Amino acid sequence: MIIRKSKIYLFFILLLACTRDMYDDPIPLVPFVDIVINLNLPEYINLRTDGGSKELSTGGVRGIIVYRLNASTYFAYERNCSYHPNEACATVDIDSSRLFMIDPCCKSNFNFEEGIPTGGQPGDPCKSTGLN
Repeated sequence: MIIRKSKIYLFFILLLACTRDMYDDPIPLVPFVDIVINLNLPEYINLRTDGGSKELSTGGVRGIIVYRLNASTYFAYERNCSYHPNEACATVDIDSSRLFMIDPCCKSNFNFEEGIPTGGQPGDPCKSTGLN
């Protein structure tokens, strides 16, 4: 009888140990709002050339990063990192090289063209949307 109870307790301990980790949590669902960007303003000069990018504090959970692929194609990426999105420091920035996006907290890297991880912890790409 004692062995049977021990097996039951062991089963419940193992079951509780298999709870989801924070990296399994999805990025909170916040729809991208319409943002109008005037490319003639000096703060958006980087978006006038192919491969240019700009961090915006509006939109998304922690802001968005706008990336210009070419003159007719722009992408907006959620700045909330897909790895441990509920941590206070899970914010994606544009790397100082301006060649990729990085979360300085978990050291995750994402490319601009698709938002897919290129290094670090995440398995999921940055949440994105195409722009008009």
